[in-house]
Amino acid sequence: MHDTKIVESYILMKKFLLLIVLLATLLAGCSEYQKLLKSNDVNLKYKKAIVYYNEEQYVKAATLFEELIPIFRGTSKAETVSYYMAYCNYGMGDYITGGYYFRNFIKNFPDSSYAEECLYMSAYCYYMESPKPRLDQTATSDALDALQLYINRYPNSSRIEEGNKLIDELQDKLVYKSYLSARNYFDREKYPSAVIAIQNAINDYPGSSYREELKFMLLESRFQYAVKSVDQKQNERYNLAKEEYFSFVDEFPKSKFQKECERMINTIDAYFGKDKSANEDK
Repeated sequence: MHDTKIVESYILMKKFLLLIVLLATLLAGCSEYQKLLKSNDVNLKYKKAIVYYNEEQYVKAATLFEELIPIFRGTSKAETVSYYMAYCNYGMGDYITGGYYFRNFIKNFPDSSYAEECLYMSAYCYYMESPKPRLDQTATSDALDALQLYINRYPNSSRIEEGNKLIDELQDKLVYKSYLSARNYFDREKYPSAVIAIQNAINDYPGSSYREELKFMLLESRFQYAVKSVDQKQNERYNLAKEEYFSFVDEFPKSKFQKECERMINTIDAYFGKDKSANEDK
């Protein structure tokens, strides 16, 4: 999951940006809020922070809650302040910081009635960070781990169905990412690399909806690799292509790639027929 130091550095930067936003707000004439910030009445700040949160004024609420966290530490209000702080960041769409505060809540209040909810929200924040399939999928893997942890810890939760749907969606994304990586080598005719990437994709996700296409790409990659090889290497590589052909047609006897497969096996058989004739001539 995210390195703690990286997340903490991000949060410091976020605090600086929040300060800039607040200064701009104050300059715009928010005198009531300005007085509140200067006030020593922490109970008033607590009440107003909740009001701001309910009004979806998350920047104002988060600034107040952040100030109150160390003040209320060890008191009956500490749990509530921490809970709201996490949701303020979530409400602002800052899922990195939101997830960080949800995880802190679980660590600091493991027996809280909000602990289950916060564990789920921590996982959901990872889910919200998960990028498009072509990008790095670290956050996707983090989300899968966090959701599985939640399901394992709370198997009877009402959120299980939703959590499993999110897991399916994230796994589909990883499958597609794996497919795209393999396809990239194949399309660029980098056949040795394509063979490795395709085999990894098949082994990692054997039940993938892309399996037939991947198996065909593996066959064609081995075939093209043999065709483009030097004479000394062709025999071995055509043999590998032939083995891949039989593996493919056994699994997909009525494949949509049947014509292309027949073209390749005919070329392979012609090669071995020529090779046999040459040996007989000798």
